[in-house]
Amino acid sequence: MRYGVNAVSDNTSVSHSATSPSEEYKRRQQAREMQVAHFEKLHRRFGNLRILIVIATLIAAWFSIHRDAFSPWWLLLSFVLFLAIAVLHAKVLRKRSCAERAVDFYRNGLARIEDRWIGTGQTGARIDVHSSLYATDLDLFGQGSLFELLSLARTRMGEDALAAWLLSPSPVTQLTQRHAAIDELRTRIDFREDIVILGEDIKVGIHPDALKQWAEAPNQLTHRWLRWLSLLLAISAVGAAIVWAEIGTKAPFFAILIVETALTALLRKRTSAVLQATEHALEDLQLLSSLLGRLEREQFEAPRLQALKAELSSHHLAGSQAIARLRTIVEYIRSLENPLMRGLNIPLMYEVQVAYAAEGWRSAHGTAVRSWLTATGEIEALLSLSGYSYEHPADPFPEFLEGPPCFSAEQLGHPLIPAAKCVRNDISVCGETRALLISGSNMSGKSTLMRAVGINTVLAMAGGPVRASRLQLTPLQIGASILINDSLQEGSSRFYAEITRLRQICDLAEKSPPVLFLLDELLQGTNSKDRLLGAEGLVRALLASGAIGLISTHDLAITNIGDQKDGRLHNVHLQDEIDNGKMKFDFKLHDGVVTKSNGVELMRLIGLKV
Repeated sequence: MRYGVNAVSDNTSVSHSATSPSEEYKRRQQAREMQVAHFEKLHRRFGNLRILIVIATLIAAWFSIHRDAFSPWWLLLSFVLFLAIAVLHAKVLRKRSCAERAVDFYRNGLARIEDRWIGTGQTGARIDVHSSLYATDLDLFGQGSLFELLSLARTRMGEDALAAWLLSPSPVTQLTQRHAAIDELRTRIDFREDIVILGEDIKVGIHPDALKQWAEAPNQLTHRWLRWLSLLLAISAVGAAIVWAEIGTKAPFFAILIVETALTALLRKRTSAVLQATEHALEDLQLLSSLLGRLEREQFEAPRLQALKAELSSHHLAGSQAIARLRTIVEYIRSLENPLMRGLNIPLMYEVQVAYAAEGWRSAHGTAVRSWLTATGEIEALLSLSGYSYEHPADPFPEFLEGPPCFSAEQLGHPLIPAAKCVRNDISVCGETRALLISGSNMSGKSTLMRAVGINTVLAMAGGPVRASRLQLTPLQIGASILINDSLQEGSSRFYAEITRLRQICDLAEKSPPVLFLLDELLQGTNSKDRLLGAEGLVRALLASGAIGLISTHDLAITNIGDQKDGRLHNVHLQDEIDNGKMKFDFKLHDGVVTKSNGVELMRLIGLKV
């Protein structure tokens, strides 16, 4: 049984576009470059105009003073005019900055389409991958990684959401929801551009962990009756001040003031902590507010997108509006810097009242902050995958199957290899075939083929399109042993590091979903006898646990455990030939065991006397 978004219908929806992604990006980039040039002209004109106003004001003042006709109204008019132009000038600079970021957005998009994107995107270097059994092996993070190719996230939440999808397979129900969301978002280029050109400080300015800790922390002002007492004291102080002014009786006012001073001092430590924490939180929330506001304006049809949009609110109040209310409270907090308000602070119990208002906002909306951050991150991750889908319209969504573990691909390629150099292969580990033994000489492409299988499985289980003409698979999780090295710090050899990884893969194979294992040059760190015995036992243990996978080797002895000995293992190979003294590879997968090796030829080609 098949379920999910059909690859053929998905590609058909992309083909409705009148222009190719490359042409559309180039058109938009040129339009934004024209905007940058326009705003640059306005910037220079406003700058010159501000200088002229200053000069004209100085000249007018000089003549006015020497003719005894000086009037402050001239200075006031000049100041108002200068201020108005400064406001317009700042607006022009903001628009120019947005246009410049839009130019970069389309320039980077063209770089991805034209396979020159390495070094232009986000590497995800801060993502912790130590516990992953495939992230390093498959180049998921770092320069030239899958994350750099995919990510359009503006926030840490978006980066973390996309990374989480790449590091852990998702249930098929979630994947089909993501397919529908990506299908809807794919052609919404304006929406992706708007998210990208939002304030430059969004990525570095929003600290999701600190925000969640602040929003969900227990209230520091726990006695609610003290708020009403402070309000009653403030009203009483105003009344006593009026009595003092009218009849000269000042004792009631000072008596109330003493009580207020004592209460303010009693609460000062807690109120100060509340006010300071609220100010810091607003700095992050204001950056988030601009993003929430743009997301709230977008209309969605896909069920998952509608659900995510609903999570951007709190008690039927839009998240951006709730943050606007907190902004008002913080403005009250900052008014304490005014000397007049500082003098009225104790009589009006102002600091205490504002602190209780801040705590009230957190009580009402604090629990929603986590939802805002999570939903924003997921939408950004979906925008990243939709951008990739738009820029690579030939890449379909995979088809998910029910039943025994299966991976079957037609024209499978590696998404990180430029299209002009990428060699595609049909590959199937389905039905009776549970594992492929890939033999071949050095540099023939065995590791690259395994990485292509792995990275496309990662894309499929994250909800994205895949680099193939068609991919059918059951839900799978990956266990890879491709890039295994020794460790001087831990005092372990490469062989020990490899068998430790293999043990982790075997443990993973006992869990659900089934494991797709990718084992490159299996057990090469030991002697041929132990390698053969160990490889045969390991592979059969993995197959017995329900796993499927690929094993590469240039040790032909290991190929003997396939075909005749165990029908679940099938031998395939990659071959090469020497032409005019040069080694040539076609990187195409062929049936059977490789019939020759190139080790000696390679040594002779570089000048070794063997």
